[in-house]
Amino acid sequence: MTENVRTGGCQCGAVRFRIKGELGRASICHCRMCQKQFGSFFSALVTAPKDGVEWVRDEPSYFQSSVNIDRGFCPKCGTPMTYRHPGGLEIAIGTFDDRTDLAPKIQVNHASRLPWVDTIFEQPVLEDQDFYARQESIISFQHPDHETDQWHPSGAFR
Repeated sequence: MTENVRTGGCQCGAVRFRIKGELGRASICHCRMCQKQFGSFFSALVTAPKDGVEWVRDEPSYFQSSVNIDRGFCPKCGTPMTYRHPGGLEIAIGTFDDRTDLAPKIQVNHASRLPWVDTIFEQPVLEDQDFYARQESIISFQHPDHETDQWHPSGAFR
């Protein structure tokens, strides 16, 4: 029997994790605190197995957003990474190297959603033929979506 191992980390690569075991429920949360933590319309999180998270390169810093909640982020680049509560730890889906099977299964705090969030994917799609060609000319300092022995993004921090 093989053990499930998942990896991921922040945008700059300073904080990396390895998770052993089965992940729990994937969800999105519409509460105002999650909107502010992620700087977005909602958060997308998946529950980590109890005692299954190993921080392999540094650890998140935490902001205590309420009496029982800590929100973790990379101390170098600011990537939102975790939501820690009395029931356990949830990891931001976007921080996983492979996110293809982590589709949210439930919405939380739905009454707090922005009034237009249900229609955002009905909006027109910009079909820009040159977009990817322009992207290839960009030199990225972002950590790749896989483990690395070392990572030093030159020029990334100012």
